[in-house]
Amino acid sequence: MALNIVLYEPEIPANTGNIGRTCVASGTRLHLIEPLGFMLNEKQIRRAGMDYWKDLDVSRYINYEDFLNRNPGARIYMASTKAPRIYTDVQYEEDCYIMFGKESAGIPEEILLENQDTAVRIPMMNGIRSLNLGNSVAIVLYEALRQQKFVHMQMEGHLTKYDWK
Repeated sequence: MALNIVLYEPEIPANTGNIGRTCVASGTRLHLIEPLGFMLNEKQIRRAGMDYWKDLDVSRYINYEDFLNRNPGARIYMASTKAPRIYTDVQYEEDCYIMFGKESAGIPEEILLENQDTAVRIPMMNGIRSLNLGNSVAIVLYEALRQQKFVHMQMEGHLTKYDWK
């Protein structure tokens, strides 16, 4: 069972490429809700995702309604600076979806209001508008993976020239 990252109308190709690489590294599926602020073949997205983009499990949707229709019954957590509770205060289920909004505006408030029970935020200092989208995805995704005990992930690193003592 894989987790799912959903990007609602992402605008910056480098962020999406970076998130795509994180998804490949964590065995997570990526869902892109259009309109996108870039073409998926742009050099920046491939550069940020490096040679991992070909390994990415990615789906595209023409709009939010298309996403909901093609993923009926999905448990969707809405990551937003406007959310009422902290991302570590929820229990992420296997195969859940974690949605992030576009860089300039986040997830529309109408969608957040409909999903108040699953809206979560990353704590920040007052006066800070938001974190980088790629960083936000990594923070929340790895909390969900931690809760699932990093199932199927490599848990030990290895030196190239030496052995750990």
